[in-house]
Amino acid sequence: MTLLPPTQLRKVTEQPAFPTPSARLAHLINRFQPSPETVVLFLAMLIGGGTGMGVVTFHYLIQLIHQLMLENLMGQIGVWGAWTLACVPTLGGLIVGLMRWRTQDFGPELSSLIAASQGTEIRRPLRPVTKMLAASVSLGSGASLGPEGPSVEIGANFGMLFSVILNVSQERQRLLLGAGAAAGLAAGFNAPIAGVFFALEVVMGATSFATSAVSVVLLAAVVAALIAQIGLGAQPAFDLPVYQVRSPLELPLYLGLGLGASLVSLAYTESIRLSKACFAGKVPGFAFLARIPEPIHPIIGGVMIGAVALHFPQILGVGYETVEAMLQDVEFPLYLLVVLLVVKLLMTAISAGSGFIGGLFAPAMFLGASFGSAYAKILAVAFPAICDQMAAPPAYAMVGMAAVLAGSVRAPLTAILMLFELTRDYRIVLPLMAAVGLSVWLVERIKPTFNSNSNLQQIGLSELKDEQAEIVQQILVEDAMYPCPKKLSATLGVLDAAVEMIRDRVRSALVIDEAEQLVGILSLEDINRALALWPTYPNSLTEIPDNLSSQTLIDICTTEILYAWQDELLSEALDRMSLRGLHQLPVVARDKPDRILGLLEKEQIALTCNLAVTRKALRHYLPILPTTDIVISH
Repeated sequence: MTLLPPTQLRKVTEQPAFPTPSARLAHLINRFQPSPETVVLFLAMLIGGGTGMGVVTFHYLIQLIHQLMLENLMGQIGVWGAWTLACVPTLGGLIVGLMRWRTQDFGPELSSLIAASQGTEIRRPLRPVTKMLAASVSLGSGASLGPEGPSVEIGANFGMLFSVILNVSQERQRLLLGAGAAAGLAAGFNAPIAGVFFALEVVMGATSFATSAVSVVLLAAVVAALIAQIGLGAQPAFDLPVYQVRSPLELPLYLGLGLGASLVSLAYTESIRLSKACFAGKVPGFAFLARIPEPIHPIIGGVMIGAVALHFPQILGVGYETVEAMLQDVEFPLYLLVVLLVVKLLMTAISAGSGFIGGLFAPAMFLGASFGSAYAKILAVAFPAICDQMAAPPAYAMVGMAAVLAGSVRAPLTAILMLFELTRDYRIVLPLMAAVGLSVWLVERIKPTFNSNSNLQQIGLSELKDEQAEIVQQILVEDAMYPCPKKLSATLGVLDAAVEMIRDRVRSALVIDEAEQLVGILSLEDINRALALWPTYPNSLTEIPDNLSSQTLIDICTTEILYAWQDELLSEALDRMSLRGLHQLPVVARDKPDRILGLLEKEQIALTCNLAVTRKALRHYLPILPTTDIVISH
């Protein structure tokens, strides 16, 4: 029996004099012993209610700061000249910079919370209130960002907070995180259906469309949207016009819109990435920005936004008023639409890169509305004969909003359903689906999201830290392959091969011909699939017909083979395996593809990666462990 020190014993035996609210909640749930499904539904209601009230508070804070800065403050200093408008974003940058200097960190972003729900450790504390205040100051003072990102993160923080308090499983944690994200988007846009699909499509992944998951996310979204309607009103975010249908022949024009929207989406996301890299000093010519203290960056961004706003005030803040003007067919010259498209894109990138807090949904919709209106005007000028067959520019602006949004966040279902909820017009669905589908498809073709990190998660390595992942990226195929794989003759019978694989306890084997050249690859799944097609005979195996017993491995093995080379990176081979859903790859010589060098299997990849991380960690302890017999190659 191990005795605890007196101080630790007191920690175990003594109860706190004043239990925290989280402890009371956990104690209450444990006292009644409800079923797991009941607990999750109850938490979904709490998450939806908390998120709804948080989003309502967030919107009122934005309005308050907007009134104080752009109305009261400008009313006092505006008499000095129009240049004073630039002072408002600069003041906002100063306040955000002071908050960043005081707190150092505003908490994890949604991507970090999603990674945490997959097993990664949260290194940054949850600070939803601090982030909400920083986002309110950013948006109220004119930063070119949107309120949806912070709204979603408010809900996601609620979901993560409850999952940490109750110490739920990883699957439940991801479910609660999705419920919070759905509640945040549902309350922020008054679009509960889009919020649900955003959670299922982006936060939880396409594999989570289970009935239980949908019911939990639905409940959280409904509660949050109901509270938001009570606090903010039942009207949608935009007052959109009725969609016009001129001709079915207009559909190809929307395909062109989707093509252009994909390019706008790529430019939008890349500009944000480049801006963040510039402020981090990682771009040649901008290394000096890394030497400037990070709390100063929002002030620099505020000065730049304010200077541009002197000529184009439409780019300030969320920009919903300008978007609604485009949708109501207010006359915008073509050159102004193009200029707003470019300037809004740049100012959004600067806002995000310099350290302002906000979302990227609203700027994406601003860019989509500007591009859609400009696209319709260009078509009318270039092809005046088709003007009678075209809808008005607001129709293209609406579809452009969804196409750019879908390409930017890579969530096509969310974008389609969001615009459908906002318009409540079924006639827009066909052009909407065409443009959004083409936009997302082209974005994925040009810059796919497929990467080795997601593949590492698939083989059970989602808990690797950044420095450990770098180690894994340096491993070669020869370090993980079986040098002496099981080989079977192509003329061997299926039953004999099954007996051999059971005896040798192997999952895969290489199929060779008489010259011992590789002709295929065989797995236990192939054998089981073949045996399942054979009829069963209760008496003896001698009753199996000749046409079945004569079936050989060449008849059932995979002959269209992807190869791996021993000197290539293991991550590259893993990419090919995941792309085709393979569990093994034969390793061959580059100059002689029929020369077998080994076999690469997913299970061995996971083991090799974990061993490499362990070897790296042991290097710190080997000097004080002289008796160890572990040899580490340098």
